[in-house]
Amino acid sequence: MLTSFIDRCCRCINLLIALALAVMVLLVFGNVVLRYAFNSGISVSEELSRWLFVWITFLGAIVAVREHGHLGTDMLLTKLPPVGQRICLVASYGLMLFCTWLLFSGALAQARINLDVEAPVTGASMAIFYASGVVFAVVSGLLLLMDLWRLLSGQIRDDELVQVTESEDLASIEDLHLDRTGAPHK
Repeated sequence: MLTSFIDRCCRCINLLIALALAVMVLLVFGNVVLRYAFNSGISVSEELSRWLFVWITFLGAIVAVREHGHLGTDMLLTKLPPVGQRICLVASYGLMLFCTWLLFSGALAQARINLDVEAPVTGASMAIFYASGVVFAVVSGLLLLMDLWRLLSGQIRDDELVQVTESEDLASIEDLHLDRTGAPHK
């Protein structure tokens, strides 16, 4: 039940990212056309595009945390027994939670400092810019805690212990290799 709720939230985040990207593209493209064709421009397009880009980045990072989509290396982990893999995964969750806490405390401090600071063009609070880090840290921290709980309570199988996403180049090379039956992947 909780997993399906989180998955629905991630789908909503993906839709929000797509909408923000579309708005960003329209603002930047419209501004370029206006500058070259009519020697004018949309004054808020640069500021809004920059803010949207930051929010897209942090929202996308939330989805990547949920899907274990960040890049990593498994060279050492694959050589360890399951107990060693579990210990390394607990340590990595601890480090990720620590980094998330640092990001949260820094972003929250910046949001508080900039609460009364107005953006140069829009006049909106600059805290909106830094709130993206707060949102990311809170949501990803909860996701990481949930995954750590699953690990510590034994809900993660041994074949799920290596939670690394390889680069697309390595994944495409794997597709060229033969599977265990000797037949090529299709």
